[in-house]
Amino acid sequence: MAAAERRAFRGRGAPSLLPHVARPRPGCDHSHFAPFQVPLTEVVEPLDFEDVLLSRPPDAEPGPLRDLVEFPADDLELLLQPRECRTTEPGIPKDEKLDAQVRAAVEMYIEDWVIVHRRYQYLSAAYSPVTTETQRERQKGLPRQVFEQDASGDERSGPEDSNDSRRGSGSPEDTPRSSGASSIFDLRNLAADSLLPSLLERAAPEDVDRRNESLRRQHRPPALLTLYPAPDEDEAVERCSHPEPPREHFGQRILVKCLSLKFEIEIEPIFGILALYDVREKKKISENFYFDLNSDSIKGLLRAHGTHPAISTLARSAIFSVTYPSPDIFLVIKLEKVLQQGDISECCEPYMVMKEVDTAKNKEKLEKLRLAAEQFCTRLGRYRMPFAWTAVHLANIVSSAGQLDRDSDSEGERRSAWTDRRRRGPQDRASSGDDACSFSGFRPATLTVTNFFKQEAERLSDEDLFKFLADMRRPSSLLRRLRPVTAQLKIDISPAPENPHFCLSPELLHIKPYPDPRGRPTKEILEFPAREVYAPHTSYRNLLYVYPHSLNFSSRQGSVRNLAVRVQYMTGEDPSQALPVIFGKSSCSEFTREAFTPVVYHNKSPEFYEEFKLHLPACVTENHHLLFTFYHVSCQPRPGTALETPVGFTWIPLLQHGRLRTGPFCLPVSVDQPPPSYSVLTPDVALPGMRWVDGHKGVFSVELTAVSSVHPQDPHLDKFFTLVHVLEEGAFPFRLKDAVLSEGNVEQELRASLAALRLASPEPLVAFSHHVLDKLVRLVVRPPIISGQIGKRMWPQTSVYPSTQGKGTSTPLTPLLLLGSCCTNPEPSGCILPWHALQKGCGKGWHLALCDPSLCPQLLHEELALQWVVSSSAVREAILQHAWFFFQLMVKSMALHLLLGQRLDTPRKLRFPGRFLDDITALVGSVGLEVITRVHKDVELAERLNASLAFFLSDLLSLVDRGFVFSLVRAHYKQVATRLQSSPNPAALLTLRMEFTRILCSHEHYVTLNLPCCPLSPPASPSPSVSSTTSQSSTFSSQAPDPKVTSMFELSGPFRQQHFLAGLLLTELALALEPEAEGAFLLHKKAISAVHSLLCGHDTDPRYAEATVKACVAELYLPLLSIARDTLPRLHDFAEGPGQRSRLASMLDSDTEGEGDIAGTINPSVAMAIAGGPLAPGSRASISQGPPTASRAGCALSAESSRTLLACVLWVLKNAEPALLQRWATDLTLPQLGRLLDLLYLCLAAFEYKGKKAFERINSLTFKKSLDMKARLEEAILGTIGARQEMVRRSRERSPFGNPENVRWRKSVTHWKQTSDRVDKTKDEMEHEALVEGNLATEASLVVLDTLEIIVQTVMLSEARESVLGAVLKVVLYSLGSAQSALFLQHGLATQRALVSKGHVGRLSRPWCGVRGLRLLAPLSLPSLQNFARVKMQVTMSLSSLVGTTQNFSEEYLRRSLKTILTYAEEDVGLRDSTFAEQVQDLMFNLHMILTDTVKMKEHQEDPEMLIDLMYRIARGYQGSPDLRLTWLQNMAGKHAELGNHAEAAQCMVHAAALVAEYLALLEDHRHLPVGCVSFQNISSNVLEESAISDDILSPDEEGFCSGKHFTELGLVGLLEQAAGYFTMGGLYEAVNEVYKNLIPILEAHRDYKKLAAVHGKLQEAFTKIMHQLQRVFGTYFRVGFYGARFGDLDEQEFVYKEPSITKLAEISHRLEEFYTERFGDDVVEIIKDSNPVDKSKLDAQKAYIQITYVEPYFDTYELKDRVTYFDRNYGLRTFLFCTPFTPDGRAHGELPEQHKRKTLLSTDHAFPYIKTRIRVCHREETVLTPVEVAIEDMQKKTRELAFATEQDPPDAKMLQMVLQGSVGPTVNQGPLEVAQVFLAEIPEDPKLFRHHNKLRLCFKDFCKKCEDALRKNKALIGPDQKEYHRELERNYCRLREALQPLLTQRLPQLLAPTPPGLRNSLNRASFRKADL
Repeated sequence: MAAAERRAFRGRGAPSLLPHVARPRPGCDHSHFAPFQVPLTEVVEPLDFEDVLLSRPPDAEPGPLRDLVEFPADDLELLLQPRECRTTEPGIPKDEKLDAQVRAAVEMYIEDWVIVHRRYQYLSAAYSPVTTETQRERQKGLPRQVFEQDASGDERSGPEDSNDSRRGSGSPEDTPRSSGASSIFDLRNLAADSLLPSLLERAAPEDVDRRNESLRRQHRPPALLTLYPAPDEDEAVERCSHPEPPREHFGQRILVKCLSLKFEIEIEPIFGILALYDVREKKKISENFYFDLNSDSIKGLLRAHGTHPAISTLARSAIFSVTYPSPDIFLVIKLEKVLQQGDISECCEPYMVMKEVDTAKNKEKLEKLRLAAEQFCTRLGRYRMPFAWTAVHLANIVSSAGQLDRDSDSEGERRSAWTDRRRRGPQDRASSGDDACSFSGFRPATLTVTNFFKQEAERLSDEDLFKFLADMRRPSSLLRRLRPVTAQLKIDISPAPENPHFCLSPELLHIKPYPDPRGRPTKEILEFPAREVYAPHTSYRNLLYVYPHSLNFSSRQGSVRNLAVRVQYMTGEDPSQALPVIFGKSSCSEFTREAFTPVVYHNKSPEFYEEFKLHLPACVTENHHLLFTFYHVSCQPRPGTALETPVGFTWIPLLQHGRLRTGPFCLPVSVDQPPPSYSVLTPDVALPGMRWVDGHKGVFSVELTAVSSVHPQDPHLDKFFTLVHVLEEGAFPFRLKDAVLSEGNVEQELRASLAALRLASPEPLVAFSHHVLDKLVRLVVRPPIISGQIGKRMWPQTSVYPSTQGKGTSTPLTPLLLLGSCCTNPEPSGCILPWHALQKGCGKGWHLALCDPSLCPQLLHEELALQWVVSSSAVREAILQHAWFFFQLMVKSMALHLLLGQRLDTPRKLRFPGRFLDDITALVGSVGLEVITRVHKDVELAERLNASLAFFLSDLLSLVDRGFVFSLVRAHYKQVATRLQSSPNPAALLTLRMEFTRILCSHEHYVTLNLPCCPLSPPASPSPSVSSTTSQSSTFSSQAPDPKVTSMFELSGPFRQQHFLAGLLLTELALALEPEAEGAFLLHKKAISAVHSLLCGHDTDPRYAEATVKACVAELYLPLLSIARDTLPRLHDFAEGPGQRSRLASMLDSDTEGEGDIAGTINPSVAMAIAGGPLAPGSRASISQGPPTASRAGCALSAESSRTLLACVLWVLKNAEPALLQRWATDLTLPQLGRLLDLLYLCLAAFEYKGKKAFERINSLTFKKSLDMKARLEEAILGTIGARQEMVRRSRERSPFGNPENVRWRKSVTHWKQTSDRVDKTKDEMEHEALVEGNLATEASLVVLDTLEIIVQTVMLSEARESVLGAVLKVVLYSLGSAQSALFLQHGLATQRALVSKGHVGRLSRPWCGVRGLRLLAPLSLPSLQNFARVKMQVTMSLSSLVGTTQNFSEEYLRRSLKTILTYAEEDVGLRDSTFAEQVQDLMFNLHMILTDTVKMKEHQEDPEMLIDLMYRIARGYQGSPDLRLTWLQNMAGKHAELGNHAEAAQCMVHAAALVAEYLALLEDHRHLPVGCVSFQNISSNVLEESAISDDILSPDEEGFCSGKHFTELGLVGLLEQAAGYFTMGGLYEAVNEVYKNLIPILEAHRDYKKLAAVHGKLQEAFTKIMHQLQRVFGTYFRVGFYGARFGDLDEQEFVYKEPSITKLAEISHRLEEFYTERFGDDVVEIIKDSNPVDKSKLDAQKAYIQITYVEPYFDTYELKDRVTYFDRNYGLRTFLFCTPFTPDGRAHGELPEQHKRKTLLSTDHAFPYIKTRIRVCHREETVLTPVEVAIEDMQKKTRELAFATEQDPPDAKMLQMVLQGSVGPTVNQGPLEVAQVFLAEIPEDPKLFRHHNKLRLCFKDFCKKCEDALRKNKALIGPDQKEYHRELERNYCRLREALQPLLTQRLPQLLAPTPPGLRNSLNRASFRKADL
C-alpha cells in the first residue's frame, strides 16, 4: 500500500494504527527484491508446496533433517476404540424381538468408537501446551546456581548472632579512619584465593578462544525457554484437548454404610430405607436404598413369608451420587415394621417408654410384646406399616469431618476447580457457590443416630417431610420438643472410592471389579438430579419408578380402613401375565411380580411415601400396563374374615400412541374387577356396567417416572424417531396418533417433525444427541426412498423455518444446527457429546456412508460444503452461529473418506474433486467476509468465526493440497487488508488476524509447512541488496554482502514466500512493533506471545531435540533479530535505576572520546551512587549517544512484553548456527552492530538475577497483572479500543477460561490455570522459582557471551576493531557488574581476559567494573604510570559504589579479593622491576580502609544518629578527594532532609559550598567569589574545617579531580541556594540572610537580575517572618551517655543530642530504649533514671546502660550582650547546662536547709546546628550550690517570672494571675515565706555566709517590689467579676509582706567590715566551689 492509502486512513480516526496498515519498517525496506516488491502489509504469493516437494529428491537432506521435509507417512490413522462397559455384563436385552427404536439404541450402546487420529497432533501447542505445570516438570533436576547475594544471605545468622558480630567486631572496624596501621596489618594477614595458573601464562588468542568456547558449552541446559515462565494462557486461542469418550454421568459420590440398628427393646424386625432429599429444591434426589440390620433370630419371625433372600437384597452399604451439592441436602432414614393392630402411636409407645436397663422389671411386658409381635409376623408378615424416621444433615457431616482436598478429583490428581467442574459437566455451574458443601473430599465420619421421630399417619407425604426437614434446621425446632423413639443407628459416611469392589449398578449388574459373587454387595443408588443434567446416555437403561401418593376412599362404603395398594406389571389381562420386574427391597428375592404399599391403620384416605422400582421390558406393547389392586387388610384375626379383601382396581396403560406414559396421574378406581380388553383403554373411559368409587372421580394419585436411554420422553423426539424408523422399515400405512401416514404424506410429516425438534427440551435432546445426529446425517447423505423415488434432500427444507424463540436470540433452525448449539451454547447444556460424535463415529455404519458413493448418493463433506455455499440468508445466519460444528463435521467426513477409501497414497492434488475445492474456496471466502464485516457489530461472533475458520484451515493442511490451503490463507489476508482501509477501528481486525495466524501456526507440522531445509534462492534478476541500497557497505567485509544471508535475516520477499507461515507470524509481529503504533499494547502482547508459544513448543518437541535440527528450525526466526534490533528504542528499559546506567552507550554511533565519564572524570551520578544516594534528576545516561533519531519514539512496550521478546531473541541466538550468525554480523553496518550490542546489553539487564528475597517480596502474578491493566488503561485512554469491545472483553473475562469460544469447541481443559496464579506461595515454591530464575539469568548471560564472541571474531581484522571491541567490552563489564552466578563469572572473566589480551583495555576502568578486573590494568598502566592516579581514583569510586549500593555483598570475599589482587601483583615476574606492584599495594590498603568504614555504616542503617556519624567519618576520610567528600556531604544533606532535620541539611550544603569555594579560590582569584571557607564563618563557625583542602592535597589542574558540575561558579550558586532553601524550611531565617550575603555578589557579577530579584524577594519573606513569627522553637537538647561493652566504641561516650522542638524526655528515652532493645535483645538495655555521675564498677558488664538528661544552652554574661534575639540564643551553641538536685544523705530532694544542687556544664566539639544531630562532649565542668545559694537562685527566678508577666506586651491577665497566685498564695509549699523563715530568721554563724544572707534579703526586697507592681498591673486589667479575687490577692500580699518585714530589716554590722579577697564576686561561675561531699 502506498502513501495514498495512508492519507486515506489518516482521516479515519485511528492514527495510532496506521503503521499496521501501510508503514514499511525503517532499515528493512524490502523493495530491493525486484520480483518481490511486496510491503509488509501485503501477503506474498506462497510457493506451490506440493510442487516444491516433488522437485526435491527424497534423500536431499541428511539424517535427522530428512524428517522435516514432509509429513510422516503415518500421520493420519483410523482407530477403533472399544466402548467401555462398567459392568461385567452389558445389560442389554437378549433373545427378544426388538422394535426398530430399541434395536437402534442397543446398537448405539455397544458399538465401538471410530476415531480419526492424527498421530502427531499431540505435539502441537494446541494439544500439548507449555503450561506452568509442564514447565515445572521439565525444570526438575536443574543445577543450583551459586549467587553471591544468596550466599551472603544464607550465611547471615539470626538477629542475635548479627548483633554479637557487631559487638565483637575487632579493632580495625572500631578504629577511626586515620588509624590505617591495623587495616594494613589485617590485610597482610588475610589468606588469598588460590591463583589461576593460566592467568599469568602467555597463550595465543585463538587457543584461548577455543578453550573458552569449549568450557562454555559444557553443562548448558538444552532448552532456554524451559527456564522462562510459561506463555500467557489468556492468549492461547489455539488451545484444544482431545475429548474423552462420553461416560455415564456421576456427581460427587458418597458411600453410606449401615453398621447397626439397636433399640431399647428387641421384639420384632425393623426395616430401613435411606434416600437423599434436597430441601431447597423440594425434591427427592435419589432412589430408595433398603437395608435390613435385624439379627437372624428376629428375621426368623418372617420365615413363613420369605423365600431365600437374593444376595443383592442383603446390601448394607450404598453409594449415592450428588450432582448439585448443597447445604440443604438431608439423608433421610425411614423405619418400617410389620403391620400390627393399632395406630402408629400405640405401636411406638413401648419403644419410647421401656429402657434396656429396666429389662428385668419389664420382663412380663416384654414377653407379652414378643408374643404379639410373633403372631403379627406370622399372619401379616408381608405387610408393613410406617414406624419412625430421622434425617442427617449432610453439610454438617462434611464440614465437621473437615475437607481434605476440595479440588481433588477421582483420579487423585490435583486440578483446578474449573477442571473438576468440566469433568463432571456443566451442570455444576450453579453449585459453584456451594463449594463449602462439596462432598468430594472429606474425612470419613461414623455417626450414631439416637433420636427418631415417630411417623404421623396424617403427615406421611413428601410435602410434609420437606416441612419437617426445613424445621429441623431451625434452632427452635418443633421436632425437638417431641418425645423421641430411642434407638442407636450407626452409619458410616465417607467419600466413595473410585472403583469400589462388590458394587451393583442400579440395574443390579455387577460393576467391575467384582471379585466374588458371594460377597455382600454395595449398591449404586440412582440419582434424580435436583436440576437438569446435560449429559448423553452411554449405556442401556430402562427403569420405571412408581410413586403412589394418596388414596381417597372416604366415600367408599364398607370396611375399607387398613388400605394397601398392590402394584403389578402386566403384559396381558390374565393374572399369570404379571412380570417379575419389580425390584425387591431387603432380605427378599431380587425381582417380584407384586409389591405392596405400607398400611396406615384405620385410615380411609392414606398418604404414601412408597417407591416401586421396575425394570421395563425392552419392548413395551399396547397391552403392557400397571395394575393397581386396593386391599383392605384385616389386622385382627376373625373367623370367616379373609386376611385381605380387594376393594378397588385401577390401571395405567404404559404406551399411548407409541410413547411411554409418564408423569402424575389421578385415577378413578373401579369397585369391580376390570372387564376383558381393559388394558388398551385408560380408566378414564367409563366402561358400561362398572361401578366406580366416588362416581368415577379421580381418587388415586400416582406418579410414574422413567429413567430410560431408550424412551426419550419428549413428544418431538418421539415423533422424529418414529418417523425415521417408519421410513427405514417402509411399513406403510402407519398410524401416528390420530393420523394415518402413507407414502404420500410421510415426507411432509418428517419435515414438520424436523422443524419441531427445536422445541424439544434440551435435557432429553442432549441425552439422545448421538441418536439424533446419527439419523440426521443419514437423512443428509442418504435421502429416504419413498415410493421407489429418492426423497428431496433434507438440508434446505429443514433450514428455512423461522425462529420462534423470543428475546431476539438467534436460535439454531436445522436439526444439525440444533445439535451444534447443544455444544456451544453455555446455558442449555455445554455438553461435550456432539464433539465426541464427530471425533468418534457412532451409529450403524454411518461412517461408511460418508466415504462410499455406492452406499449413498452424496458424500457428507461435499454435501455440507455445497449446501452451505448455496444456502439462503436465514439458514446461513443460523449456520454461522455454530460454524465450528459444521467445519469439524466436514473435516471428520473428509478424513474418513481418505482413510476408508484407501486414498492416503493419492497425491494431495487429486484427493478431492475440483468442484469440492471450489466450494471450499467460496465457503472460506464468505466466512472470512463475515468475520470482517461483523467485527464491529458482533465481536463475539466474529471471534468465534475467526477461530473456527482458522482451525478448519489448519485441519485442511493435514488432508488436502497444502498450496491450496496457503492460497486460501492469502486470500483471507487480502480480504482483511482491503477492509483495513475503511475500518474505523483497525485494532479489532488486526487482533483477529493475529489470532487467526496463531491458530494456523499451531499445526503439529508447522516447521515442515515452512519448508525449513530448502535454501533461499536469490532473486531471479540481479537486484541490489538491502545493505547496498539503504546504507553504507559492510564495515567488516571487503566483499559485498551476501544477498542469501541478508534475506534470511530480514522479512524479505523470498523469506516470506518460502517460509510462508513463519513469514506471516513475523510480519504480524513487525507490524505490531512499528514505532507509530501507539496504543497497540494488546497487539504487542498477542504477537510476542504467539512467537513465544511457538518457540516453547519447539523446545519441548522431541522431534527437534538434536542441535542440527533445532538450528534448522531457528532459521525460521532469524528475522526476529532484526525486528528486535529495530524495536530497541521502544523496549522497556530494564537497566534503569539508581546507580546504574540506563543503557550501554552505543559507542559505534558517535565519538567515544567525547564522553564525559569515560575520560577519567567522576560522573556526579556515579559519585552519588557511591554514597548510596538517589540519582539526580536528569542525570541518567542514555545507551545510545547517537543521533536524535535513535531516541525512543512511538509506543513503548510493557516490561512483560519486552522481556518475552528478549527471551525469544536469546532463543534464536542460542540455537542458530554460529557460522550463519557470523556471516550476518559481517554484513552489518557499524550503527546496526551498535544496536545489536545495545540489544545484548538489554538482555543482560532484563534477565538479571534479583535474589531469593526478591521472590519473597514480589508476587510475579501481581506484577504481571498490574502491567497488563496499565496497558489496557492506556489503550482505553488512547482510544484504540471501543467501549463495546471493552465491555465484551470484560464479560468474557468473567468466565474462568476467557472467551469460551476461543477454546476450541468448549472442550475440557485440564491445564487451564497456572499454579503461579496463587498469591500465597509456599517456601518450596519460592525456592524453586529462585532456582529457575538463577538458571535463566546464567543461561541468558552465557548466550549473550557466546554472541559477543561471535562478534569479536567477526571484527578482529576490520578497521573498526577498536571501537567495536570497546563496545563489546562494555557489555562484558556490565554483565560482570550485575548479579551473576559463580558459573557465569568464570566464563565472563575468561572472556574479559581474552579481550584484554587482544589489546583493547581503553575502557576497562569504568566505575561498575569493581575490583574484579583490576589485575588486568597492568598492561594499560605500565606505559604511563603517571596516569595511575586516575586509575586509583576510579577504582576507589568502584569499591565505594560496590559497598555503598549493593545490599548483600560479602565483606569477607571482598577483603579476600583485595588480598588476591595484591598477591597477583607480587607474583607477576614481568612486573617486579616496576613500581606498579608498590602502587597497587598502596591502593589496596586504601581500599581496605574505605571498605571497613563503609561496611560499618551499612550495619547501622536503622540507627540514624550512628549512621550520620559514620557518614560524617567517611566524608572526613575523603578530605583528599573533594568530589567524594562533596558527594557524601550531599548525601548527608539528603538523609537529614529525609529525617526532617532541615537545619542540619542546610549546614551540609554550607559545608559543601565552602569546599567548592576553597577550590575556586585556589584556581583563580575573583573579587565577587568567597575567599574560601572563611567567608562562611558568619553562617557557622564549624565551616572552617573545610579549609583542610590546600595545595599539598589538591592540584586543581590534575586530571580527574574536582571535575564534577558543582566545582564551578554555577555549582556554588546552586549549593548556596539549596542551603538557603533548607534554612528557610528549618525556620532559621537569619541564616538565610548570611547565605545570600555570599550569593548576591556572584549574581551581581554575572548581572543575573532575574535571580537577584528572586533572592531579594526571598530575603523580604525571611525578614517578614522574623518579625511576625515570634514563637519559633528550634530544638530541644539532651545529654546521652552510653555505658557498657555492648556499645563498642560508644562505651563511656557522652553526646549532646539535638531533638525536634518540644521533644519530651520520655520520648527520646523510649526511642533509644526501643532501638537498642531491638538490637541487643530484651532485658539487656537499662535506662539510668537520674543524672548523677555513673560509677561503672557498679554496673552489670552484660548489660547496656543509657543515661539521658535534659540540658539547656548556657551563656556567659558577656555572651548575652551579643545574643539579643531568640534566634541568637538558639544558634551556634557549644555549651549546655543541666542541674542535679541532691541532699547529703543521697536523696534527690529534701528539706530546704539540706537541699543542694549540682550544676554541670558540657562543651561540645562543634557548635549546633552542625552537619550531625549529635555532637560528642569534649569538656565537662561541675559546680555545687549550697542550700542558701539554691534559695537565692529560686527567688531570682520567681522575681524574673513576675517581671516578665508584668511587663509583657500585650499583657496576659491569666498568666499574670497565675504567677501572682504562686508568689503570694498562702498554701504554696516551700514558698517564699518558708524560704525566708529558714534562711533569714537567724544570722548565720559562719561569716562566709553573711554575703549570701544579705544577697537573699535583697532578693526578697526585689521580689516584694515586683509583687506590688504585678498587683497594680492586675488591678488595671481585671473586670468587675474579678474584683473580689484581686482583693484576696492583695490581702495575701499584705500578710506576706508583714511576715517578711522583721526578717528583712535585720542589720549585719559585719557586712561593713572589709571583705576578704576570696569572697569577692562570689556568685560568679569561677568562684563556685567544687563539690566536696
